[in-house]
Amino acid sequence: MNYAVDENGFYGEFGGAFVPEMLHSNIETLRSSYLDITGTPTFQNKFRSLLKDYVGRPSPLYFATRLSQAHGCQIYLKREDLNHTGSHKINNTIGQILLAKELGKTRIIAETGAGQHGVATATVCALMGLECVVHMGVVDIARQSPNVARMRMLGAKVIPSRSGSQTLKDATNEAIRDWISHPVETHYIIGSVVGPHPYPDMVARFQSVISEEMRWQLKEHTGRENPDAIVACVGGGSNAAGAFYHYLDQDEVRFVAVEAAGLGIDSGESAATSVLGTRGIIHGSRTLLMQTDDGQITEPYSISAGLDYPGIGPLHAHLLSTARAEAVSVTDQEALDAALRLTRLEGIIPALETAHAFSALDKIKFNETDVVVVSLSGRGDKDLDTYIKNLPIDE
Repeated sequence: MNYAVDENGFYGEFGGAFVPEMLHSNIETLRSSYLDITGTPTFQNKFRSLLKDYVGRPSPLYFATRLSQAHGCQIYLKREDLNHTGSHKINNTIGQILLAKELGKTRIIAETGAGQHGVATATVCALMGLECVVHMGVVDIARQSPNVARMRMLGAKVIPSRSGSQTLKDATNEAIRDWISHPVETHYIIGSVVGPHPYPDMVARFQSVISEEMRWQLKEHTGRENPDAIVACVGGGSNAAGAFYHYLDQDEVRFVAVEAAGLGIDSGESAATSVLGTRGIIHGSRTLLMQTDDGQITEPYSISAGLDYPGIGPLHAHLLSTARAEAVSVTDQEALDAALRLTRLEGIIPALETAHAFSALDKIKFNETDVVVVSLSGRGDKDLDTYIKNLPIDE
């Protein structure tokens, strides 16, 4: 089974570029140039230098002793929460801002749900002196106010999305409309492995630094490069794509993609795409998405703004449909409980997105000798208000 994207932007039956005519030139320019530009020694030197000296990479691979004891296996945490801006999102925005500069773009737009991608985009725009516009749902603006403040402090203009569920899907819709209105000077930094080709492949390549580091770090810790399992939360799926990337053809490495079940898979308030999704097109690519029988997108729900998305990236749709990856669905309460457990056992407060991945450890049987890597994709500062409202912090 081939898990690489083909020349037309498909992973098996998923992917492609289904875009309005106004964006065809932009997408074609990206498709025809992104590999040539990003593959040059000059680009790679700039990218690697910024990851090291600005982002603070490599991020640590930490052996979680007490968490391992609790789950009866050897658990390592890939600490993307320790990156500058607090998540894995900065890896991709560094790469895309360098690409945008090479393409002569002067204006950057982005969408964001949890706010981490918006902060990362605003950060690199400030670094490079480019105009930055971030589209964000009104609901997410309210529940992620610390990140909204950060974006504005960094000089970004945050535009509220008021349509639909007023969350990530709707912010993405508005960002695409913005791009259609400003196609010449604008580059759209998509934050996940979603959207039209080449975005899913391009974002996965920039995020692959995660699994690239994991290989040599595991070798140092355990004497072998391959873990038995990698566990990562999946909304669109960029942190999971980065964690899986260098192991895609290593069938002995188990992939666990953790999605948000919200109030329960059958509650009508969920974002469990692997269970509720069917084949369709959203935001320019063919993938699995939650939709009605006549193709209208179903509004997703999750307590986590970053997982509140009705689809998954085409790479993950391919991995799930071929059984290369397995999906685990986690409810709001299960994620909250897992966040508190991690905090009390290891002194690490995770982002709510990442908390879903830790909850999946309760649902999977591991052996004592199994080496399990959890992608700790972001820190929980942005979610403290939600934690305070929903967890017995004072116990």
